[in-house]
Parts: sequence; C-alpha cells; structure tokens
Amino acid sequence: PFSRTEIFSGKAVTHEDIKYEQACVLYNLGALHSMLGAMDKRVSEECAAGAFTYLRDHFPHSYSVDMSHQILSLNINLMLGQAQECLLEKSMLDNRKSFLVARISAQVVDYYKEACRALENSETASLLGKIQKDWKKLVQMKIYYFAAVAHLHMGKQAEEQQKFGERVIYFQSALDKLNEAIKLAKGQPETVQEALRFTMDVIGGKYNSAKKDNDFIYHEAVPALDTLQSVKGAPLVKALPVNPTDPAVTGPDIFAKLVPMAAHEASSLYSEEKAKLLRDVMAKIEAKNEVLDQFMDSMQLDPETVDNLDMYNHIPPVLMEKCAALSVRPDTVRNLVHVFPVGWEGGLMTPRAQVPRSPASQCLDCRVPASGCPQPGSPPGLAEVSKECSKYLELHEKASFTNTELHRVMNLHLGNLRLLAPDPAPPPDDKQVLQNLKRILAKVQEMRDQRLSLEQQLREMIQKDDITTSLVTTDRSEMKKLFEEQLKKYDQLKVYLEQNLAAQENVLKALTDANVKYAAVRKALAEVEHKWNTTVQTLVASYEAYEDLMKKSQEGKDFYTDLEGKAAKLLERARAACQASEAHRQQLLER
Repeated sequence: PFSRTEIFSGKAVTHEDIKYEQACVLYNLGALHSMLGAMDKRVSEECAAGAFTYLRDHFPHSYSVDMSHQILSLNINLMLGQAQECLLEKSMLDNRKSFLVARISAQVVDYYKEACRALENSETASLLGKIQKDWKKLVQMKIYYFAAVAHLHMGKQAEEQQKFGERVIYFQSALDKLNEAIKLAKGQPETVQEALRFTMDVIGGKYNSAKKDNDFIYHEAVPALDTLQSVKGAPLVKALPVNPTDPAVTGPDIFAKLVPMAAHEASSLYSEEKAKLLRDVMAKIEAKNEVLDQFMDSMQLDPETVDNLDMYNHIPPVLMEKCAALSVRPDTVRNLVHVFPVGWEGGLMTPRAQVPRSPASQCLDCRVPASGCPQPGSPPGLAEVSKECSKYLELHEKASFTNTELHRVMNLHLGNLRLLAPDPAPPPDDKQVLQNLKRILAKVQEMRDQRLSLEQQLREMIQKDDITTSLVTTDRSEMKKLFEEQLKKYDQLKVYLEQNLAAQENVLKALTDANVKYAAVRKALAEVEHKWNTTVQTLVASYEAYEDLMKKSQEGKDFYTDLEGKAAKLLERARAACQASEAHRQQLLER
C-alpha cells in the first residue's frame, strides 16, 4: 500500500497501486514547478502545467479529490494563465502592435475563465472550502482586469486606424471592466491596489480624452460594443514538457537492472533482428570487397608507385656517399689521366736499329739465324743484344695490350664520372594519363575508407542499441511493431552503404579505361626506371673501380720505368757490339 495526504483536506489516502505513487510524485513535481515559476523572473513563457497535463491525460482521476479532473484542469489553466501574463507584460514592454497585445491579453482572460469554471464545480467547492471563494474572487478580478487591458489596446488600435467612434466604446468598456476588477480587489495586497490605480489613471485619461475629441471634433457615431467583432485570444504559451521516462527529468532509473523475463526474451529477439540486419549488410559488403580485391590484384596498380617519378628527384643514398667521397678529392680524374703511362715503342727500337742489316749479318735482323744457330764469325755480343732486345719487345707487346685495355676501361669510367643523369619527365599527354589514373585510384581508396567507416558506424550503433526499457513497458502484442519502428533508425546508414556499393561498378569501369591508356606509359616508365638503375649501378661501379685503376696504372708506370732503364743499358751494349762488329768487318775486308 502507498499512503499520501490530500493537499486540501489533510486526509490520508491509501491505494495498493504503484500508479497512485507515480501520480502523487507527478503532482508534487507540478507544484514544485509552480513554486519555481513564481520565484523566477517574468520573462519566460514556459509554465508548470506540463506535469499536471501529463497527470490528467495519463492517470485515473479516482485516486483522490485533489487529483480529480476538475482540480487538475484548475491547476493547468492557472499555470497557463500566469505564463500568458508574463508574455503579455513582455509584449507591452517591447511596444508590440496594439492588436497583438489585445489578443494576448484576451487569451489570459480565456485561461482564467476556464479556471473559474473549474472553481465553480460543486466537488471543487466542497473540497476547497473557504479557499475556493478567495481563489474564485481573485480569478474573477483577473478576468475583468485583463479584459480591460485587452479593450484598452483595441481602443488604441482604433485610434491608429482613425476610427474615433470605436475608440470611445473600447475605452469606455475598458473603464467599466476595470471598475469591476477594483470592486473584486478588496482585501488584495497593496501592490495589487497600486497596479489598479495606475491602470485607472491610464484608461480614465484615455477615455476622457477620446470622448472629448469625438464630441467636439470628430462627431463619429459610437457603436454598441456587441456590434463589434470580439477579440480572439492568441495562445502563445506552452506547458513545460514532462516525460516520466526521460532520464533528463527523472535521473537514472533505480530499477534499471530489474528486468522481467519477458523483456529479456523480447530483447533477445530484437538482438537477433539486429544480427540479421548486420549479416545481410556484411554479405553485400564482403561480396563487393572480394570483387574489388581481385580486380586490384589483377591490375597490379599501387597508387604509391604508379609513376615512380619522385625517385628521380633525389640522388640515391649509395651514390651520394660516393659523391661525397670524391668531393674531398677534387683531382681524382686529372690524377688518373696523368698517371697513365705512354707507349715505349721508340725506346725499344733504338737499340735494335744499332744492329747492322748486311747480308753477312741477316740473322741479326731476324734476331735468330734462319738455321737456328749463329753465323760463323759473327760477334758473340750482337747475338746476345739481339736476343735480349727480342725479349724486351715481347714484354712490351704484352704490356701494350694490357695498356690498351686499361686505357679503354679508364675512358669508360671517366665518362661515367662526368655523366649527366637521364631526364625521366614524361610527355604532357602521358602526364594527363598518369593524373587521371591517380585520381581514380584515389577514388577507389576513398570508396574503401568510406565503406569501412560506415561498417564501423553500423557495428557500433547495433552494439549500443538497447531498447530493454521500452520493452518493459510494451505489450507482447506490440513487440513486432516496436521492432519495426526501432530498426528504422538504421535505414539512413543502410542507404549510404547501398550508394557506396553501387558506385563500385562505375569506379572500376573508369579504372579499367584509365589502365588501358596507362599501359604504354607504364612500359616507358619501366624503361626509364631500368635505365636509371643501370646508370646508378654503373656510376657506383666507376667509383669502386677508381682505386683499382690507380693501382694498375701505377704498376704500369713502374713497369715502363724499369723497362726504360733496361732499354738504356741495352742501347749501350748494342752500340758497343756494333762497334766491335764494324771493326771485325773491316778486318775481313782488309784480308
């Protein structure tokens, strides 16, 4: 059982119904809102009628008298009337048009008339007792007062329209209603009496001035009030919405973990519906992804290396290292050229020329006699010189071959050291093909990223989707309808995914067309890359061959220096042998 005390009678009321407890909490919430509204500044049109309206529309009225339909209607219209008063005051301070102010004031009158009807109900009167009379008198005073304000502004509108007869009757009606309000205001606080006196000064002054002007200047007929169109109220206030299931209003649900078994079962069914939705969507995504992956694998297109042009903007690190090593040795090429030895054919031919070419010494010209043995009577020195000269010439011939080969290798590497790298820039048409291909590949990646993002959003949304609270308060017969309504929240995300999947066919078609045009460009770029890599390897090889060239050139230089010394000695011996041969020949002639 839940027990509460009626607000007016003071009697205890008990019901074995949780809804009664909820109704009492809502009633007190409405009372609290009314107190906060009375304490707040009169600048907001929101009011405390929301809790009372929800209570009247969603709960039985038989729990207690203070929660009867009449009492709740009284409370609602009192709250709405006071909220409309706040709006009226703001409109007057903002100098709104007279007709609008009149309509707002007329709506205040309408709200208070509804409240007055609820107060005049017999049940309400018996419940409230003396309070009923005081409240009814105050509400009636407000009805007359705000009716006077409404007619005051209707008279001001007639004045603006130069309808001077209507102006008089509106101001006269306003004055009459204000006098009625003053009669009903006896016993009200001094602040109310002061407001009434101020209003009387305004309306009385307006009426006297209007009547005098019409009597002496305009002479318009003054129509009867009931012949004029009544002022229709403009309801511009709203009840402060109250939703007992909104955590912003009620705070965290203290019974959140107390879920009936039926709600658990329904939650499992809803989870299966979500899983089915996810399976359907993922099947479509995976099918499209498989097609996309196979297509991209067959194309062998990597967006990062479609053209490889960036690699030509920088010297490879291995080559930079060799350049740095050479930069500290600026005379590298000149030293290599200067160290290369010159031919020695003339030096070796000199001693051979010293040998006479007479018939008697033909064997010396051939360095070895035709018979394979020295001629009788030949000087032994000439045979030795000729033999040694032949030995040096043979060495020289071998060295000349090595010298020529070394010279060729040196010239090859000298050229590489001075080589200018090839220009890899493609023609303008090829650039357009590359740009188009890159753009479409970027579209493919964008499509992939968007698809993955949408998939993650869907998974997160499904994971966080918990409707247990709604299931607890939903009848079993309404579960299917609730599921359908809840699953609609995924429709927009599914639309985005369908659009993404549908776009794949067009994107791949465009990529196919672009790849056809790219084929010739790809071949040209492959050739440029091969040439570039070959050049880099050759340049590195030239650097690494430099030390070997220098060593071999120095060995060649040393060899020719030694050969030069031996040739010089051979020359002296050849001269001596020739002189001896000449003397021997002279002796033979003298005989």
